[in-house]
Amino acid sequence: MIDSTSTSKAIADSLAATQTEKGTDWILHHVMDSNYFDFSPFLKLYLPHIQLFGFDISLTRQIVIMWLGAILLTVVMIGVAKSYKKSQIPKGFHNLWEIIIIFVRDEIAKPTIGKGYEKFLPYLLTAFFFILFGNFLGLIPFSATFTSNIAVTATLATFSFVVIQLGGIKTNGPFGYFKGLIPHGVPILLIPIMVIVEFLGLFTKPFALAIRLFANMTAGHIVIYALISLIFVMHNILWAGIAIPIALFIYLLEILVSLLQAYIFTILSSLFIGMAVYQDH
Repeated sequence: MIDSTSTSKAIADSLAATQTEKGTDWILHHVMDSNYFDFSPFLKLYLPHIQLFGFDISLTRQIVIMWLGAILLTVVMIGVAKSYKKSQIPKGFHNLWEIIIIFVRDEIAKPTIGKGYEKFLPYLLTAFFFILFGNFLGLIPFSATFTSNIAVTATLATFSFVVIQLGGIKTNGPFGYFKGLIPHGVPILLIPIMVIVEFLGLFTKPFALAIRLFANMTAGHIVIYALISLIFVMHNILWAGIAIPIALFIYLLEILVSLLQAYIFTILSSLFIGMAVYQDH
């Protein structure tokens, strides 16, 4: 049982923290990663601290949620695959996933890559669903959004970068691929500049993928916490009548943003793959 006196004290301490100079960073505290799950005002669940060969590989809440997302994704997709062995016509819950898979195939991969899109489809589907699961898991109270971690988004963007380069090199050959980066008809004097610009462009594309996903997922959470903080900053409970409805609206908008960001990351990755594979287009 939870002691009502200790619970009330915990709530009071939490409210007091937001009104002091020490507690002014409480928004970032909730957005950033940590080594515990904060179930305020009830308890804090600390994660184990692990050292291996001198390296700190301790668990954090975003890592735990990322593992959970990967496990859920694996379980769901295995279930969808098994359902096709029983019947080619999906039913119920599996029908939803078929709709999404067909959407990624017909509306993202096929139009942006064109011929030969099938070999890139597994990666695009994996990226789409992994980001989607991460975004939605982050909307659960007391959870964490691992797609708001720049290390995670940078890793995803790196995978896209590798797939883009390998796709372009495999199709056009190493020399043909890098030669095709320079537009036809460029004056000789501009070629050195274009080489530098195009080389930097190879890295700015995945950089944009990483920053876009990270910034959008982080910003939504900051806005929600900032709206709730108005109640304590203004020292007036009447602000709850304004802050809470707007925060709920932003929260519902975050559901749309979660789906939209998975779509944007996937379609841009697919578009960059198509540009690398078919450089003449």
